[in-house]
Amino acid sequence: MRFLISVFLSVLLTSAALAGDDGRSLAIGGDAFRAGRSVSVSQMGRTDLFLAGEKVTAAADIAGTAHMAGRWVTLSGDAGGNAYMAGQDVTLNGAVAGNATLFGQEVTVQGPVAGNLRASGSELRIDSEIGGYALLAGERVTLNSVVAGDMALTARDVDFGPGARVGGTLTLYETTPGQLTVPASVAPEDRIERRKIKDRGPLEWGGGPEMVSWRGVLGGFLFGVLLVAGVAALIAALAPEMLAAMRRRILDRPGRTFGVGFVALSTLSGAGIVVALTGIGILLTPAFVLLALLAGFFGYVVGAYAFGVALLSAAGRTLPDSIGDRALAAGVGALVAGVIGLVPFLGWLFVLLMLLTGLGALAIRLLPDHMLGAPRY
Repeated sequence: MRFLISVFLSVLLTSAALAGDDGRSLAIGGDAFRAGRSVSVSQMGRTDLFLAGEKVTAAADIAGTAHMAGRWVTLSGDAGGNAYMAGQDVTLNGAVAGNATLFGQEVTVQGPVAGNLRASGSELRIDSEIGGYALLAGERVTLNSVVAGDMALTARDVDFGPGARVGGTLTLYETTPGQLTVPASVAPEDRIERRKIKDRGPLEWGGGPEMVSWRGVLGGFLFGVLLVAGVAALIAALAPEMLAAMRRRILDRPGRTFGVGFVALSTLSGAGIVVALTGIGILLTPAFVLLALLAGFFGYVVGAYAFGVALLSAAGRTLPDSIGDRALAAGVGALVAGVIGLVPFLGWLFVLLMLLTGLGALAIRLLPDHMLGAPRY
């Protein structure tokens, strides 16, 4: 759940960064939210970091968790909590007191991780000690450090350096079991398990059916409405012009916007299937599924906001021009859409229509004009 929240906030800040070259920043409590083409944090005393942009660098030590997304992502300071990093080139130089979850084309770990390491990319290089387990997936993996716990690995090529050690069980997922050579200095043969990539462990389902708590159902429904309103308010604070432009696009040309959203979500979902066909890339499929879910969520927020504005305008209210008004519009849209969604079959179709239309507006706004043949508004 924490990882989903981190990615969710990082993508949100990336959207805000694309709204202008000057960047956006927000500080609340000890946390720092920043987005822009180039984002750098060197000020000490922060608790959590939420950073997104093209080039993202954090050089200061933080007491909490680092959430970072961009093209070039570097964490040089120490993190007292966890580290969540995603990008094309991801480099972890600082020490992480908790766990590290890293996704990228090239991922390099040069700082110690006291907890667990979960890393996926085309090229992975691990040069520093891992205190817990390591879950690694890549085309080429280089390990030249000690993994104190278990390690699960899938890769086409693996280079075990002189400092490579695995303290627990080394599980290798291979197309043909035995194709990867493991030096005895890394792990003895009796602690190595080899499995075919397609093999999966049994799923254990605990507990029996539970009684439905209507209080919990109602609470979850209201929480969802408040979440949509809160996210819309945050977008309104960081990128008000972008949010207004997407609302105009939806209300002016809903049919075309829905079509773009349908293509966008289909592309994200289909990409996961195509990557899975490569065999090794099957472990990357969850990342595409997660990306599709996030895209759908943001599409729902934007669609609910536009729907709420249309409802309030029909009731005689003026267009929202403040953060509070925009949050109210998103909340109203989410509330009414949620009630409509309770209608069997037709309600679900309405919610799906609103989600895809919102996603289409987001795609048109973020992608270059020549790719879609449509102005951004």
